Amino acid sequence: MPLHYNTDYPSVDDLIRRAKKRVPRFAFEYLDGGCNEDVNLIKNTAELREVELKPYYLSKHTGSALKTELFGHTYDAPFGIAPIGLQGLVWPNAPEILAKAALQHNIPFILSTVSTASIERIGELTEGKFWFQLYHPKEDALRDDILDRAEAAGCKVLCVLCDVPSFGFRPRDIRNGLAMPPKMSLTNFLQIFGRPAWALNTLYHGQPGFATMKKYMPKGLNMKALGAYMNQTFSGRVNEAKIAAIRDRWKGKLVLKGVASEEDTELAVKLGLDGIIVSNHGGRQLDAGQSAIKSLSPIVENYRGKIKIMMDSGVRSGPDVARTLASGADFVFMGRTFMYGVGALGNEGGNHTISMLKVQLQQVMEQVCCERVEDFPNFLV
Repeated sequence: MPLHYNTDYPSVDDLIRRAKKRVPRFAFEYLDGGCNEDVNLIKNTAELREVELKPYYLSKHTGSALKTELFGHTYDAPFGIAPIGLQGLVWPNAPEILAKAALQHNIPFILSTVSTASIERIGELTEGKFWFQLYHPKEDALRDDILDRAEAAGCKVLCVLCDVPSFGFRPRDIRNGLAMPPKMSLTNFLQIFGRPAWALNTLYHGQPGFATMKKYMPKGLNMKALGAYMNQTFSGRVNEAKIAAIRDRWKGKLVLKGVASEEDTELAVKLGLDGIIVSNHGGRQLDAGQSAIKSLSPIVENYRGKIKIMMDSGVRSGPDVARTLASGADFVFMGRTFMYGVGALGNEGGNHTISMLKVQLQQVMEQVCCERVEDFPNFLV
């Protein structure tokens, strides 16, 4: 696909600034914030950017290609769109915008169980070329029905989330009324009135909700009852037995998302999983934990070649993708970066952000004389 992007916004920082002006504060802070004091949120990107690449300017170079094979499919870039809950709160219709852009650019889009578009809708928009992230329900029957719906919609890769055994303590969300149970205040409504484009788009697309879960919810839930329902429905904590049951049932590729230790990686290999996503949930769960890039290093050293190793958390730009690949990841996912793009540019945000990242990553590859994505570790300092 031709790489056309809005040259008024050539960096993620430009997108952040514009999104902040267009999205109500409570919704922007839900996207932008971490947990507790934001220590791990900040470390994620700061420590990733300590990774350095070595250019070989006099080497023979015949060109650089972004194409990457993963799970039997050749993608046009080595990065994809990570799952984010309540995407439509940040910008109306956001998951649909990003899913369509992902299909056009031939990169993976991961839908969260708690996003604002349904499995069926995303399956339709992506022609079944999407991944699905499962928040593990307490009831096996509910789990099985969700998996059946994902399979029927064409999903080939299932990601089981393992890093949310409890809700993160997020001071911004608590102050803004977005904790469980959520509550809207006069301040929230005043923020909405100050963001007319967001408000009008929300009126057009409707109030965001948990679209995939809608068929299971009792009708007429108020916000307090909704919070109670979600707490009662999902256990969050997964274990070997739960993952093994899913492995036995799911016919497609199975990925464990939220891995931050060699021990959990070993278990994923033992259970016959196809991949892991090293992640700390974007710094939203454990402020005292390691950055994702620090967790990645020993996992790559001991398990590369035994299982596909991917990473998210802290990755914001094309050079960040290059740093992550050079550190040994097979593939990279980003969440906030794409949501900043949609918040900044609405319907054009998906195509813009993917094109921008492709151009940035291509430039890094040409600069260091890296011809293939899988060769990036050869350029690590």
